[in-house]
Amino acid sequence: MKDIKHFKKVGDYHNLANIAAPEHPLISLVDYSQVQYPPDIVTLKWKQDYYTIGLKRNIAYKLFYGQQEYDFDEGLMTFLAPNQVMSLENNPNVADHRPSGYLLLIHPDFLWNTPLSKLIKDYDFFGYAANEALFLSEKEEQMILDILKNIQREYQSNIDKFSQKIIIAQLELLLNYAERFYERQFITRKISNHQILGQLEEVLSEHFKEDNLVEKGLPTVQMVADKLHLSPNYLSSMLKSLTGQSTQQHIHDKLIDKAKEQLSTTFLTISEIAYNLGFERPASFTKLFKNKTNMSPLEFRKAYN
Repeated sequence: MKDIKHFKKVGDYHNLANIAAPEHPLISLVDYSQVQYPPDIVTLKWKQDYYTIGLKRNIAYKLFYGQQEYDFDEGLMTFLAPNQVMSLENNPNVADHRPSGYLLLIHPDFLWNTPLSKLIKDYDFFGYAANEALFLSEKEEQMILDILKNIQREYQSNIDKFSQKIIIAQLELLLNYAERFYERQFITRKISNHQILGQLEEVLSEHFKEDNLVEKGLPTVQMVADKLHLSPNYLSSMLKSLTGQSTQQHIHDKLIDKAKEQLSTTFLTISEIAYNLGFERPASFTKLFKNKTNMSPLEFRKAYN
């Protein structure tokens, strides 16, 4: 089972999980306690063409999303987007526990011709390359469960011209609650977030210590995120919640700090400092410096001396 499987339809997952065919071809709420993967599955790698929102416990597998493990050992909710490569591996730590919870599978075609078809891409938690599951209180979990059941009841009833609107409204409500809960999680888990902030400082400091910045160029948000094993969106969301600044703003602040250091302690020209920091053009360095300090590099040097 080393090949990447391609799940094009919601029903494809039902087949793998050995459960009854979906009642609606484009949306399905799966009772995870009923899922029975083939017994010979030790690892499985796949790509899916639909969204998956999970609310589950005691999963007997580790889930990898892209190259990173999806951390849901304690968290409850997970969010997976279409066209991402995912893989499962046996997790012996929970093999003796019966899994429970639900999976909501939504094919993008169900969202067609609704505002959510475009807006769903704006929810950052669907795009994390290194994922952190959403932790929920008992009250929050019940709220999400109620919404999931509302969605299920609607597609199980007689489908009419209002069905899609009602389901979409419930789905938007779920996503907005998830966004609120993630924001709360960023705030309440400040210890780990502060650790990431410290790691960010180390990554930037190490970058500017190297001698080949002319060849390497300026640090990018993608480079920093890769070093921290986080996605750019996740990292910026966390930093904004913690500090009010995006990753790019943190990079710029570090650049300006290093520029001030060289302007005040060396006799290097403005151009030499710009190249030393990785800028391709001194004019770009001067523009950024002035935007951040309201002074040109030369004005700063004169004022300092």
